[in-house]
Amino acid sequence: MPLSEHEQRLLEQMERALYAEDPKFASALEGTGLRTYTRRKVYLAAAGFVVGVGLLMGGMVAQHIWVGVVGFLVMLVCAVLAVTGWRRSPAGHGAGPKTAPAPRRKAGVMDRMEQRWQRRRDEHNGM
Repeated sequence: MPLSEHEQRLLEQMERALYAEDPKFASALEGTGLRTYTRRKVYLAAAGFVVGVGLLMGGMVAQHIWVGVVGFLVMLVCAVLAVTGWRRSPAGHGAGPKTAPAPRRKAGVMDRMEQRWQRRRDEHNGM
């Protein structure tokens, strides 16, 4: 559940106060452990993918279908883990408190139709 605008401002004020009072402690709390854990998870998934390729090739060479299937499954699972770990990684930590960009809302079909209807009604009332 996203924070409200008021809660977001309070959090940013608290972050700025923490950085002003004790920048060393604030930088220690930034979440580098999470970033390291995520990076390690992605690297392990990449290594597992390479092992899966080796199993797949070994199964093909030895003409053992089940080894090739296991290798393919290992590759698939590791690829999914790497992609999900990469997308969830906390990007941009380490530069101090950041302000969240305002959420942009795309105008949907109904919004555009309503805007057109309002324009037509305004044009008709203006004549």
